[in-house]
Amino acid sequence: MAINLSKGQRISLAKDDGSKLDYIEIGVNWGAIEKKKLFGGVKHQAVDLDASIGMFDASGKIVDIIYFGQLTSKCSSIKHSGDDRVGDTGGDDGQDNEIIQINLNKVPSSVTQLALVLNSFNQQNFGDIPFASARIHNGRAGQGEVFATFDVANDATFSGRVSMILGSVYRHGSDWKFRSIGVAVEARDLKTTLASFAQDYISA
Repeated sequence: MAINLSKGQRISLAKDDGSKLDYIEIGVNWGAIEKKKLFGGVKHQAVDLDASIGMFDASGKIVDIIYFGQLTSKCSSIKHSGDDRVGDTGGDDGQDNEIIQINLNKVPSSVTQLALVLNSFNQQNFGDIPFASARIHNGRAGQGEVFATFDVANDATFSGRVSMILGSVYRHGSDWKFRSIGVAVEARDLKTTLASFAQDYISA
């Protein structure tokens, strides 16, 4: 499954041998904003991006939210690595600053969709951040293949925005599928970003 999805594409979450994929990770990597000092040198302005997941039922109601304030879902199927409030200060180290682990086989049957979203907590627009990317891994970050990548900082459609919907993981019969969305929204916080997802994508 070593493919990179474009916006709008959907794939079944299955391994190369056809068996079901029951574990994925979302990783987000970004850098602090660099500003030149008056008398030389560089100072860093912290950037606090937040990766989060909203768990929805078939009616579009939020069942649970996993974010920096609640690192583990109530059902224990989703776990967040914790809040990074600064970003990389020495250039891109290639490592994800925040990681969300999803055990699909433990997600309650009442949950039909997982919304994968990204917000700029300090309202720094994505176009001002030197580098920022989000990756969806089929397995553990750094070990499994990456099947969806979003270049948040360099995509012109994200400039001026502080919130975006990365994609969704949704039930399709007895299987799970992933939909690459990659759309910046007008929302300015997690609550309204998830509301945008429910309005535009919950039945799509």
